[in-house]
Amino acid sequence: MHRMTRVADGAEIAAPFDSGASLRFKADTARLERRGPDRFVRIESPRGGALFRVTKVIGGHHREDFAGVEVRSGDSAPSNADEQILPVSFLRATGTLRYKGYSVMLRERPYLQAGPVWKKTCIFCHNTSPYLSSLLGAFVGRGARKYQASVVDAMLPPDRAWRYEVTDAEALDDALADELRALGTTASSKGRARIGQTIEATRERFGAAELVEIGIGCESCHGGARAHAADPSVKPSYAPRASFMKVTPAPTDAQAKTRACARCHQVLFSRYPWTWEGGRRNEDAGGSHINSGEGRDFLLGGCASKMTCTACHDPHAADGSAKPREVDSIAGNAICLGCHAKYAGDDALRAHAHHDPRGEAGVCIRCHMPKKNMSLDSKLGRYHRIGSPTDPLRVLRDRPLECALCHADKSTESLVGTMETWWNKRYDRGSLRALYSDLARPTLLPTLASGKPHEQAVALFVLGQRKERTAAALIARQTVNEYPLVREYARAALDAVLGRSCAIDLGAETKAIEAAARACLAAAGIAPGNDVWGAPAAAAGDADPGED
Repeated sequence: MHRMTRVADGAEIAAPFDSGASLRFKADTARLERRGPDRFVRIESPRGGALFRVTKVIGGHHREDFAGVEVRSGDSAPSNADEQILPVSFLRATGTLRYKGYSVMLRERPYLQAGPVWKKTCIFCHNTSPYLSSLLGAFVGRGARKYQASVVDAMLPPDRAWRYEVTDAEALDDALADELRALGTTASSKGRARIGQTIEATRERFGAAELVEIGIGCESCHGGARAHAADPSVKPSYAPRASFMKVTPAPTDAQAKTRACARCHQVLFSRYPWTWEGGRRNEDAGGSHINSGEGRDFLLGGCASKMTCTACHDPHAADGSAKPREVDSIAGNAICLGCHAKYAGDDALRAHAHHDPRGEAGVCIRCHMPKKNMSLDSKLGRYHRIGSPTDPLRVLRDRPLECALCHADKSTESLVGTMETWWNKRYDRGSLRALYSDLARPTLLPTLASGKPHEQAVALFVLGQRKERTAAALIARQTVNEYPLVREYARAALDAVLGRSCAIDLGAETKAIEAAARACLAAAGIAPGNDVWGAPAAAAGDADPGED
């Protein structure tokens, strides 16, 4: 985790700067270059070019992103230049480049360009920052001005949120005055107004010099680690503590540990409006549809008061995937049985799950944490809001039915009827018809035809895995989805169902992408179907509320 952000000078970097690799996007090109120890990203465009010297590398396990400063003359950049997020990501699994930002649900962009300023968008979650900086909005409560360091509670329903109560206003004023001095300004008010002033100063002035350290260090999770290192008798704390505040209700140890993870893993990225459970990002938000929201999702679920993220993840392990692999097996059920002992033994598990207790469906997380979230590697990751596939919110407000992730050949009516029989449930057929129209059909095809984009991505991945050739035309249509990330799922699914690479250039103009997809279908002897290539249908109530 400490490699989450690295200063480029002297850093180990996997991206092929030495080979001059390039990413072409429509009429523009981003080219990687190296001159001695320095690395550059050159943008070539009919609109005019730009050259950026790489100063920071972000990530490295799955993907490398880059921040840099624009070089305006010669080989140097102004010393006061803002570090910007550069428009190229390097995907380690495939050794390829992708437009930065297209790993989340952003709509199509018209050209390549450097992104936002690093210190205003990335700095808090990818480095070790003072905990006080994250609490400023929580002291104000609802209505506080948004800023990137905020703790997770503003994104939780009231019954799941902590309350941060100020117990000594004068001591908090003193702490904020110290913080303002560290940010290069002077306190000009008291109380709530001083908190607001500190939020504004944090938004405008917080930079690398104000970090505890570059990258994810001990203090990111173990609050008070610096004091502990100086005096081992002073123990670190997962929950925030100070003389001027208290947290209510009193957090359990599990909640405090999970919130240490959720300080960063809380994100509903890119203003994409939809969430799971039929929610909307800025209203009654459900769980996130994509990676990096796992901590918040877990806090929304059924096990948050007793279970911790570290039950399944070891943040200190050299191989961070080893423990999750073990959990994703029958052996991993031991974690669940620590609380749910009544399901111990094959007979009890068979009666509960109605599946072979020694088969794949006998693994607890296969049903209670299904793979339906878009991941960093264009596959599906586990949904971390622990719950049941029979939950009415999931059945009646999300597509596809979670049981269809394994039973893709079953009709909606068959799956729903089975849930009703096995678990004594009842589901409104009118609501289901609004989602799927014809309940006699399997759920994945209507999900692909008229689902929300994140639901379509799930259908694309599962249909691709099943090599569902009958869905090829519908899959090909999604290569021009309004969200480029969904296009990637569509291209991979189309290659899988046809058994060959279509070599569709997703960086081309939309008309060229459509033409390539149609040609690929024709080469496979499949009629493209002009009705399929019309404007994608929207299910009832799915009008896009827009981005905020």
